[in-house]
Amino acid sequence: MPDLDELRRLRRARDRMDREYAQPLDVPALAKTALMSTAHFSRRFREAYGETPYSYLMTRRIERAKALLRRGDMTVTDACFAVGCTSLGSFSARFTELVGESPSAYRARNHDELKAMTGCQAMVVGRPSRRASRSSGTDPSRRAARSSGSGPIKPSSFGEASVVSPA
Repeated sequence: MPDLDELRRLRRARDRMDREYAQPLDVPALAKTALMSTAHFSRRFREAYGETPYSYLMTRRIERAKALLRRGDMTVTDACFAVGCTSLGSFSARFTELVGESPSAYRARNHDELKAMTGCQAMVVGRPSRRASRSSGTDPSRRAARSSGSGPIKPSSFGEASVVSPA
């Protein structure tokens, strides 16, 4: 288990991903933020957070894309590029895997059930989750609002091939 100083440094890198999700980020840059070697950072990040840095970053990007698409005033292509992805095909595949429906279908459906919630509540309910997707076939927002729909990604290239953690 990482010590407290190491956890602080890992958190610093995770916070950077949360803030700069739309920027080109890769594991070496994130490892530098955590003052670790690339391999050590990838190992420790996975131990601490249960997923690779790449997976964490892509989940944050899809989460932000969902918020943009719910507004209804942005195209799927614009949302893809706004969250830092460079390949619409890879973005759509990843979105579909995590959310359970295509970005276009997600954008087109009614999201009124989230309007009654605060922004923080909507974020938690709508957060994409591999674990939830694998276990139930849907994401948390679909389970929370069965009448609306939402839902599941394999690693793909989003223009950050170096983001994939080393083996």
